[in-house]
Amino acid sequence: MSEADVIELEYDRVGTRLRRMGDVAIDYDKLGTRASRLGNRNLEYDKLGTRLRLLGEFELEYDRMGTRAIRIGLDPVEYDRMGTRVVRIGSNDVEYDRLGTRPSRIGSVAIEYDKLGTRAILLRTGDGLSDDCLVAVFFVLMFTIDDE
Repeated sequence: MSEADVIELEYDRVGTRLRRMGDVAIDYDKLGTRASRLGNRNLEYDKLGTRLRLLGEFELEYDRMGTRAIRIGLDPVEYDRMGTRVVRIGSNDVEYDRLGTRPSRIGSVAIEYDKLGTRAILLRTGDGLSDDCLVAVFFVLMFTIDDE
């Protein structure tokens, strides 16, 4: 695999907030609790500030209860039978490790974790990171892992 196929994930000094996905910076609000930008895309939340409404040009749509995203832009978000894990975003399948707790692949992107297995540290891509795959990876890493 060439160097271009590996994207390093960087975290803040404490190691809890994802700050960068390769060349794409992730900025946070003044309190440092919510992501506010993904590269050149602004992230907008609802009035309470709890649900992501817009990820750049991609609008998020939620289920009737308002708890799970069911659409990101034009891409549907599909869940497993229990409705707890994302299994597909648009054309990007989401695969999990043997225990079913950590995403191991999103579309063509394989995810590698640190020695403790708690933080994603590398993305391995076969053909680069497309725009929709970047959004899918960001969504899964930031919003579905934190919920568990």
